[in-house]
Amino acid sequence: MMMFSNTDILAMSEGKFFGEGNAQLPSGPMLMIDEITQIDSSGGSYNKGLLEARFSIRPEHWFFDCHFKGDPVMPGCLGLDALWQLLGVFLGWSGLPGKGRALGVGKVRFTGQIYPTASFIEYKIHIKRVKKAPLGMGIADGYVLLGGDIIYEAHDLKVGLIR
Repeated sequence: MMMFSNTDILAMSEGKFFGEGNAQLPSGPMLMIDEITQIDSSGGSYNKGLLEARFSIRPEHWFFDCHFKGDPVMPGCLGLDALWQLLGVFLGWSGLPGKGRALGVGKVRFTGQIYPTASFIEYKIHIKRVKKAPLGMGIADGYVLLGGDIIYEAHDLKVGLIR
């Protein structure tokens, strides 16, 4: 089991962590991850890998001012994007070459919302399958948790690696 600090996450967003031309996280306001608290090539619901991460919620985040003016809530698509980002990190961490791209998702369900008063959210990625050829690709189920409760579910997330 490994962990990655905020310094590591920032290096991943600058494209320096997995090597030039390989997986990287978005930078600036699109970076929805502060730390990876666990990454493991076994475990998870399918015993094929597990990744857990956290993101601190601050009332001054850019999306609260513009998503439903007067009714600040984090856009669900940002949580979904973070799950794709983390699946890409898992592929890069696994040593697969190429830049990550979201390829799709099977089923998404939202059962809660993230307001500026939340302190942090957690992400969990359960790896279902990793393909190495002809193109690196990962398939996983992902969850966003608030206060320990699942509020977003994304089944059959797909990320591919392009060169």
